[in-house]
Amino acid sequence: MSYQEREIAKDSLPKYLRVLDSDEGIRIEDKIGFVFINKTSRRYCVNVSKNGFDEFFYMYNADEVLNFLANKVDPLSKIFAY
Repeated sequence: MSYQEREIAKDSLPKYLRVLDSDEGIRIEDKIGFVFINKTSRRYCVNVSKNGFDEFFYMYNADEVLNFLANKVDPLSKIFAY
């Protein structure tokens, strides 16, 4: 199996979050750190990694994740689906 990663547009993020499978993820690269988003069968895990420190947040639907990210992600950030 090979690792496939592709950059996605910011306006596509809601769609990708809603259809995210448990073996997929989203990475957001920003000038101050990274955000990793994964999903289990019951909830989303959002890992905010800045300056070598990780914080984990758990949410139950894509809208909660989008609201959480709204003021944390720079408009120029790069977003990748894997």
